[in-house]
Amino acid sequence: MIRRRAGRPAILLAGAILSAFGVISHAPRAAPSAPQLQLSGALSDAEFWRLVDTFSEPNGYFNSDNLLSNETTFQNVIPALKQTVRPGGVYVGVGPEQNFTYIIALEPAIAFIPDIRRGNLQEHLMYKALFEMASDRAEFLSLLFSRKRPAGLGADASIEQLMAAYSGTSGSPESFRKNLSALKDWLSQHHTFHLEDGDLAGVEYVYSNFYAAGPSLSYNANGPGRRNRYPTYAELQVETDGRGQHRGYLASEQQFRAIKRYEERNLLVPIVGDFAGPKALRAVGQYARDRGAVVTTFYTSNVENYLFQSGSWERFAANVATMPVDATSTFIRACFDNCTRDPSSRSTTLLDSIPALLKDFRQGRVRTYWDVLGHSR
Repeated sequence: MIRRRAGRPAILLAGAILSAFGVISHAPRAAPSAPQLQLSGALSDAEFWRLVDTFSEPNGYFNSDNLLSNETTFQNVIPALKQTVRPGGVYVGVGPEQNFTYIIALEPAIAFIPDIRRGNLQEHLMYKALFEMASDRAEFLSLLFSRKRPAGLGADASIEQLMAAYSGTSGSPESFRKNLSALKDWLSQHHTFHLEDGDLAGVEYVYSNFYAAGPSLSYNANGPGRRNRYPTYAELQVETDGRGQHRGYLASEQQFRAIKRYEERNLLVPIVGDFAGPKALRAVGQYARDRGAVVTTFYTSNVENYLFQSGSWERFAANVATMPVDATSTFIRACFDNCTRDPSSRSTTLLDSIPALLKDFRQGRVRTYWDVLGHSR
């Protein structure tokens, strides 16, 4: 548990507000024996885009492009998660590529990636195309960075070898233009997604950053004077779960193929959504409920901190409380700087019971962001 720091401003929230949003007030129900979605194993392109389009809210603002995770400890909770969260449910998570690693580990039936920025949706469309176009990890990285595939990278190459090999290469303008054209065609012609005006330009913007920086890309690529504060793409890929095991989505060909299958089957669905907004999270919850499934995992990163700052966390809690959950449903959240447990890292990754947090909020025991962190383990 993390102790609440003295002197932090208290943001008073009325626990009773949950009732005003029509939130279920009884204790979390017992976990079902098999929380499996009633799906055929894949979504059609039309159904995938219907979910993207109808679940999404208007584009919102965040103060960073957030092209890459800045959390070095996000794998550390995976061993505990695998003991708690069963496969077959609904995964919900914010942000870019760190979700891939959690999805592989937890094996949900379907994953939704809500983020307030449409730029995150566009980044996931880029990833979707590249995963589907690539036959293996080395080709995926060649496409991602528009760099020639180094010789000698076979199926048994370690993640360290892959990152070292691509860190020593330079991008090719010709490859970038060719790959970008193929990427756009993949989305608009192969899948025939009804993209919004600006989506392909957004995909190009994201892709150009990966091309320009390569494996040295970091979280806030365009933040002046801040780049060195954050881990690079290469550094994040060689991270482990704190026990020496590489669990990243490029750690092995098996890991890569696992996330590739989600993309090929249209089971990783990015949407535009404010956590405190009126539609996105509630639509995901209703989708799960209609299919007899539960939301098993919700990765929030540190979004809740911003929600408290804007006074909207209680609306987020109300949205989550409309989702079908069971006793094992778990939040994954990140905390930065003031609550880190590892002095060598800026971030700490924490777990929390979704039904237990909602219960304590209803009873008035969750009033500030520090209460939320203190509720985590």
